[in-house]
Amino acid sequence: MEFKETVAEIKFDNRFADQLPADSNPSKQPRQVYKAAYSRVEPTRVKAPELVAYSKEVAEKLGLPADFLESPQFVETFTGNQLLDGMDPYAMCYGGHQFGNWAGQLGDGRAINLGELVNPAGEHWTLQLKGAGLTPYSRTADGLAVLRSSIREFLCSEAMFHLGVATTRALSLSLTGEQVVRDMFYSGNPAPEKGAIVCRVAPSFIRFGNFQIFAARQDDDTLKQLIDHTITANFSHLGEPSAEVYVQWFHEVAQRTAEMIVDWMRVGFVHGVMNTDNMSILGQTIDYGPYGWLDNYDPDWTPNTTDAQFKRYRFGNQPQIGMWNLVQLANALVPVIEDVEALQAGINLYGETFGNGYSAMMVSKLGLNAFVAETDDALLENLQKVLTFVETDMTIFYRRLAELPLSEGDSERSDDEWLAPLLDAYYLPEQLSADAKSQIADWLRSYAQRVQADGTADEDRKSAMNAVNPKYVLRNYMAQVAIDAADEGDYSVVTELLELLRNPFDEQPEMEKWAVKRPDWARSRPGCSMLSCSS
Repeated sequence: MEFKETVAEIKFDNRFADQLPADSNPSKQPRQVYKAAYSRVEPTRVKAPELVAYSKEVAEKLGLPADFLESPQFVETFTGNQLLDGMDPYAMCYGGHQFGNWAGQLGDGRAINLGELVNPAGEHWTLQLKGAGLTPYSRTADGLAVLRSSIREFLCSEAMFHLGVATTRALSLSLTGEQVVRDMFYSGNPAPEKGAIVCRVAPSFIRFGNFQIFAARQDDDTLKQLIDHTITANFSHLGEPSAEVYVQWFHEVAQRTAEMIVDWMRVGFVHGVMNTDNMSILGQTIDYGPYGWLDNYDPDWTPNTTDAQFKRYRFGNQPQIGMWNLVQLANALVPVIEDVEALQAGINLYGETFGNGYSAMMVSKLGLNAFVAETDDALLENLQKVLTFVETDMTIFYRRLAELPLSEGDSERSDDEWLAPLLDAYYLPEQLSADAKSQIADWLRSYAQRVQADGTADEDRKSAMNAVNPKYVLRNYMAQVAIDAADEGDYSVVTELLELLRNPFDEQPEMEKWAVKRPDWARSRPGCSMLSCSS
């Protein structure tokens, strides 16, 4: 089959653009956009596009022809230099609460949706370019993105998927051949960096903020149209939009959001910017900005320099912020879903779903059969304490805990003998006091008794634990190593990490260098410890 014929088989069905009101002004000039769900806008052409990497799994999911993936047309398309037949590019209008305050209109300031691809299975997938240039929602920015943040987004999207966390995906990472000026830490030191574009993929990029903007403007007609479209396009299993279905829809959004955040907590992920405009209506992780994984377990850690003082979006506060954001969404839906009690029931359902899901998740991390409140509430509470006595690497701790022998007849084991298999998880083991060792050992003895009550053999427990506790996560320093190499024109580390993160639960002995604690040089280095919202 000819190449052009295979590309012609790529089909688009642009439901969002076809079913919702468009901005009548064709200008890219940043402005307030009213009574419109989106503005049609084409990507800005780039000088010298170059493909850095692509996800073979996403390409297969989309049904893209193999010859297309290796062609010049692929990188030209997914940097915005040319459009495939059927693409209808646009930027969405939305608002949002940022760090707890209403920010008004925000919108796709540097993201442009190319269209909704329909794959061979009949699934709709929206293709979105991040860093594709100016849109009416760019405000005072340029709509562009740089290589360092694009590498982080590309790798993290795929890493999260393979960790079993609901997420948007990333198809490709490309250079633009142009320089983009950024002030990385807003310190008054702007500098040129390599420009880049990521093609993001999701069934929909609709956010909480898409609904909020119309509610804030008392545009109830467009709000209802958006709700109806969202249900019809992405929640069709609930049935045709109606008063009853509206409530069921909100309840499902609440459940999905809770389940997503449970998984964040499972793998030690910190989103960093849980503004309502960064919350997907599908309950998928979206917008990978200043995110991070916990190295040492610290519920108060945030990777975002903007949040350094108040730590609103710190690791341990993410469940509460998820509920707060859902309250803001519920408030926005009141003009259409007038049953306030039913909306409150959805908020309550979020709490129940998260609470039950978190308990089940935590005991699964410990290899227990099921959560038993009588014993496990105290076991989990004490675990949080022992993880903070000294800097304890969360990822390594659970993998080492899985290897701990917990057979009968271990009552004579000393504190040091209990701790010995875990020492590799501590950043400064010499700081473990005798009292800390005693408390950790006591917790391990309680844990052993709880495992023995389940009657689980060591090998079975290890297998179960290693299926939910990853050996490899995308630590900030790892992304920075890839960024440093890419700045020098070496993209092999990006490729290596993409391959590594495809199987995060496997041992992968040839990749052991990525399974170690954060190195000392990365403790406070920019890009490894904390990041800004700068692109």
